[in-house]
Amino acid sequence: MIASITLFTIMFALGMGLQPQAFGSIRERPALFARVLVGSCVVVPLIALGLLLLPISAALSTPARLAIALMAICPSAPLTLRKAGKKGGDRELAAVLQVGAAVAAIASIPVLADVYRAAFAVQSWDLGPQEVAQQVGLSQVLPLLLGLVLRQRWPQLAQQWQGPLDKLANALLVLLLAVVLVTTGPLLLPFVTANWIALGLMATLVALCLGLGYGLAGATRHERITVSLVTSMRNPGLALLFAGTYAPELPAIKIAILVYVLVTVVLSIPLLQTLNRQPAQEIVNS
Repeated sequence: MIASITLFTIMFALGMGLQPQAFGSIRERPALFARVLVGSCVVVPLIALGLLLLPISAALSTPARLAIALMAICPSAPLTLRKAGKKGGDRELAAVLQVGAAVAAIASIPVLADVYRAAFAVQSWDLGPQEVAQQVGLSQVLPLLLGLVLRQRWPQLAQQWQGPLDKLANALLVLLLAVVLVTTGPLLLPFVTANWIALGLMATLVALCLGLGYGLAGATRHERITVSLVTSMRNPGLALLFAGTYAPELPAIKIAILVYVLVTVVLSIPLLQTLNRQPAQEIVNS
């Protein structure tokens, strides 16, 4: 319930704060948006699948394996917008990419779930299009559209509510992660000590995703920061929602998702610091 409420509030706040002219950048840079969405929604999960098929991954526990898979297939991280704005990225670009990834997830998640199931010959975790569309549609697309409608019909009201609602959305995400930490706290130290290989694979995946985002972006510093964050930061709220729905008997999945989030935050720091030391304007690629 907390995961659903958190996702709904985050996407509603995103829709309400998104300026209509931001979507015009899609027409201006179609190649950029196409490659970033493909990279975030398709390439990242396939990179994760390749890592999980390595012989060393046979030592992973089931919760660790499922957590990595869930985080890989769930794009549109709620914190991307806020982090891009604070760390020198392009907030509007991050918002539009997050919207695109949220909508694309309806199609990408069930397809990639089938790819994972086929690769590991698993019969459970059948994330069909209908189930995913319902989960993603109700928790992300619907509140996003409601926020956009509110912004369009009552712009002054939306402007007044945008700041407080954005703070509420981020507070709910912190609450969600805190609840996961409290409820699975006793599993944290045992998980970390018993899953060094999983930590290594998480770090490798995050590093590869950061590099992928850097390569997909144009040549401006703001764009490189934004796209690196979009590709590397996954959606823990959606991953937790799927974990709670399909594997309530494995609470360690939740702590593994939390660990993945922490690994992502830690590894993104040096890249962001390096990019922020570069000149702000360079030649922009298409």
